[in-house]
Amino acid sequence: MLEAIRRTIAFLRQKKILHKLGIVISVTIIAFACVVLYHKLRHVELHRVIAAIKSTDPLQIAMAALFVAAGYFTLTFYDLFATRAIGHAHLPYRTKALAAFTSYSIGHFVGFSAFTGGAVRYRIYAASGLSAIDVAKICFLAGLTFWLGNAAVLGLGISYHPEAAASIDQLPVWLNRALALIIILGLISYVTWVWAKPRVVGRGLWTVVLPGGPLTLLQIAIGIVDLGFCALAMYMLVPAEPNLGFAVVAVVFVSATLLGFASHSPGGLAVFDALMVAGLWQMDQDELVAAVILFRFLYYVVPFVISVILLAFRELIIRARTKRLGEAALELASGSAPEAAYVKERSDAGA
Repeated sequence: MLEAIRRTIAFLRQKKILHKLGIVISVTIIAFACVVLYHKLRHVELHRVIAAIKSTDPLQIAMAALFVAAGYFTLTFYDLFATRAIGHAHLPYRTKALAAFTSYSIGHFVGFSAFTGGAVRYRIYAASGLSAIDVAKICFLAGLTFWLGNAAVLGLGISYHPEAAASIDQLPVWLNRALALIIILGLISYVTWVWAKPRVVGRGLWTVVLPGGPLTLLQIAIGIVDLGFCALAMYMLVPAEPNLGFAVVAVVFVSATLLGFASHSPGGLAVFDALMVAGLWQMDQDELVAAVILFRFLYYVVPFVISVILLAFRELIIRARTKRLGEAALELASGSAPEAAYVKERSDAGA
């Protein structure tokens, strides 16, 4: 059975069917989200949304910003965990933190985070001597941590409050609860599978040893904390009335985030917004749209600007350091020439 699945996947990759299918799915998700967003927001007026943004309590915005910062801090542990897992624990934390923060913030903002974030990671880690294969392994393990955490939050959240998911997927509550149970059982099965013995994926140089049971639980915990901080940031910004509770907002937020990433649109544009508006339909639409805009600014725009500035300063420092080393090498070369001639002259005289 497994061999048949592998052959099918290999055939699909060879014919580039998976790539084409991924593009079709992404376009379909974005188009569907645009339709939903249009129907949900056709009665929303811009001046009311702006007024709602201006009336938002600054303390709420400050708390949301604090939770966003905590979420991005948690993201640094993705790379810390991944570099240790592939045997590069010697790298300083500041390098891992810079790679994680810049790659995720730029990947989230630009879209296609697997490629954009991977390119940023490679630019940073290559300076520390890591190869492209090492960076690919780091991206894989970091992505695994992200999806395990998402699955855990989604499964636990839907099982606790299946009505929140029903407002998005329009499925019966009992079916959502069953899907949540499947997700949780899948996570338990995966943890049991990697706990039993060392598991390896990939071939040749691309081989990755999957983290064992205890480390997988750590992965899940890191992902849950990261998403928990992000959901708290969103919860601080949504309207206080009606008070749906944190669990409802968290389930809707995680679902919107997952589909936003699956669409590969920049920042999950349209997809994330449509699902947030559809999932939290009980709230005032003007205030909810204002909350989503504020969250986008805090979670996507601000970190992106900070990352670009950090990378620009890093490039300037690297170029200045390279220039100084080049000048020092030239001075050393020019200073050694007379000395070499003097040694040669003395040796000729002695002869």
